[in-house]
Amino acid sequence: MSAVTIGGASRADKVFAPLTVALLLIIGLIGFAGSLLLGAYAPDLKSGRNAGAHALSNAATGYAGIVELARATGRRPRVLRAEEGWETEDLVVATPEHGTTDMTKFIMARRGRATLIVLPKWVTVADDETSGWVDVSGVLPSFDPAGVLAPATVVTVTRRPSGGRALHAVSWAPASLAASAPRPLQAMTSAALIPLITDEAGRVVLGQVRGSNTYILADPDLLNNHGIRRLDRARAGLDLLDFVNATGARGIAFDVTLNGLGQSRSPLKLAFEPPFLAMTLAILAALVLVGWQALVRFGEARPPPRAIAFGKTALIDNSAMIVRKAGREGMLGGRYAALIRERARTIFGVPVRLTDEDADRYLDNLGGATRFSTLIADAACATHRTDMLAAAQALHRWQQEKTQ
Repeated sequence: MSAVTIGGASRADKVFAPLTVALLLIIGLIGFAGSLLLGAYAPDLKSGRNAGAHALSNAATGYAGIVELARATGRRPRVLRAEEGWETEDLVVATPEHGTTDMTKFIMARRGRATLIVLPKWVTVADDETSGWVDVSGVLPSFDPAGVLAPATVVTVTRRPSGGRALHAVSWAPASLAASAPRPLQAMTSAALIPLITDEAGRVVLGQVRGSNTYILADPDLLNNHGIRRLDRARAGLDLLDFVNATGARGIAFDVTLNGLGQSRSPLKLAFEPPFLAMTLAILAALVLVGWQALVRFGEARPPPRAIAFGKTALIDNSAMIVRKAGREGMLGGRYAALIRERARTIFGVPVRLTDEDADRYLDNLGGATRFSTLIADAACATHRTDMLAAAQALHRWQQEKTQ
């Protein structure tokens, strides 16, 4: 239908104000960008406050305290969240939370490098009142920590009341390692271990796997947050890390991938880091320019054209379109010929009393290359669009010849 204008150009009713549309677009774009950033950096945002026994936990069984203490004393600790970090020459401290943790890849990657494995000990439940804290409900079955290095290294784990008596360290170890024993004390026995710290009965608290730089700490209370609350244990914990750092590396790495807090390299994260950040910014700038071009109007708005134009030309065009759609062009030859005859009667003064046949013979006598009656007959006999067009063009040329 046609767009009818009354008293000027009509304008469509606006559903939303331009400011509202702009705010919706801005909020949507910010939300989309935020979701991309969160998707890329979500693994890095994990705080580790899940009350686990790992280097990010501030629970009693966690090791965040020794990490902060090592940082404060210049030992340059860091937390490993990817398996690629296992290849470092620094001392790596692993704190598996159960004997069922798969240590195969870790042990293979750390072969020949200084490694400290701390066995699990406590059964805990999350504290209902304080996030990140735990309540200790007991100790793990002895076979659970014993299975951490099984079957490559077979150990037997035992627990006995220690009475807080001092531990015994080898002669070349720092004196601080002879700290008071945790209660109860978790120790181990194994022919595959070289004793470095023992209890009064000779059971191994810290041992070195023969023929390797892998060390096993039987009781985690010598390093965890609960244990180092005492000054002597805190000093012993730092000296223990230095003592087992057999390669002389200046840094310490605490692994959390074995605790389920690792992360893989994200392709989405690469888009926000050099050198791909430059390409991301270029694409963003291009999108901003495209959006600006789409929102800003250049010049006056053009009114929509009428569906049916004014004037005789439009009427003729519409009629011709209807005839063409109906497929009736080939049947208009006779009518066009009659129209030309009537115009010729008027132009050349053909007597009104003459019939159409007599008028055709009268017009033939005007001379010329073609006879009018022949052209009339060709037009009347046309049944196809092409034939009708050729006959109509011939009649038009005849009319032009006679009127020049």
